[in-house]
Amino acid sequence: MKMITGIRFFLLSALLVLCAACAESSGSVKREGKINVVTTTAMVGDLVRNIAGEKAEVISLMGTGIDPHLYKASAGDVERLAGADMIFYNGLYLEGKLTDVLAQMRKGGIFTVGVAEGIDKSLLFSPEEYEGYYDPHIWFDVVLWKKAAKIVMEAFSHYDPQNAPVYKSNTESYIKELDLLQAYIYKRIASLRHERKVLITAHDAFNYFGRGYGFEVIGLQGISTDSEASVADIQNLSRVIAERRIPAVFVETSISPRYMRALQASVKARGFDVRIGGSLYSDSMGSPGTEEGSYIGMFRSNVDTIVESLSRSIEVADSEAEAAGDG
Repeated sequence: MKMITGIRFFLLSALLVLCAACAESSGSVKREGKINVVTTTAMVGDLVRNIAGEKAEVISLMGTGIDPHLYKASAGDVERLAGADMIFYNGLYLEGKLTDVLAQMRKGGIFTVGVAEGIDKSLLFSPEEYEGYYDPHIWFDVVLWKKAAKIVMEAFSHYDPQNAPVYKSNTESYIKELDLLQAYIYKRIASLRHERKVLITAHDAFNYFGRGYGFEVIGLQGISTDSEASVADIQNLSRVIAERRIPAVFVETSISPRYMRALQASVKARGFDVRIGGSLYSDSMGSPGTEEGSYIGMFRSNVDTIVESLSRSIEVADSEAEAAGDG
């Protein structure tokens, strides 16, 4: 096993040296064609495409339904990363098992940017249970995502200064779109009563959403899906749901629903029926080419699912309460 690991490291190192040599001989930016960009998550890829426009060819390693916390780089991924002009990733250990590979790419001389790592740390969550780490799910606060857009713009402007005005213009246009998204979110959630703004999901991906839009957020698993929900976790949360009569919980597209199904069964055993309110995009977006395959479309879809489900649940809960009162 040690011999295999050593061979892999040697091959990766050799590939990086070759890549650095090629980049050095061709200049910082390819004079012909587009900048070759590789991103990790689909969210980062969508952001980079909006900022770079036609100046870059962007490939995202992680497709629909892929969990970045558990993602392992394939030989093909390493080859794509090593052949990139620029690499953009989320950072703050979202990519988990890919983090070491990204560090090797940076050491090999590839222009590598962690979009979340450039944000002022005072704006990030770092609860005690995260053991000194920051919550990486910054895309669920549009305010933070606009800051990430500017970080991407600055990276492109530094790498390709002759096209800096293009990146600046693209960023300004995209931020206007994000402002419209923010207005849409506020308008949709305004219909919910304050006591019903409780979002229970599979893992702690929505803390920034909760802070930004006034929801109490409870994740069954921790910050990373690499951890597993215990029987005690399920029992404790089921008690909270039953006692507070929280009407709905949500599954996530990139995580198996088995824990949430177990939670639902545990709540039922306590004499209360909690509904699965729908499936939310958390660490992954929808399929390419669909509305949910973009950051803005994904976010709108999540908000619609949350508001519509909790609204329906409110109506059902109120009807049941009235029926009980009449009885």
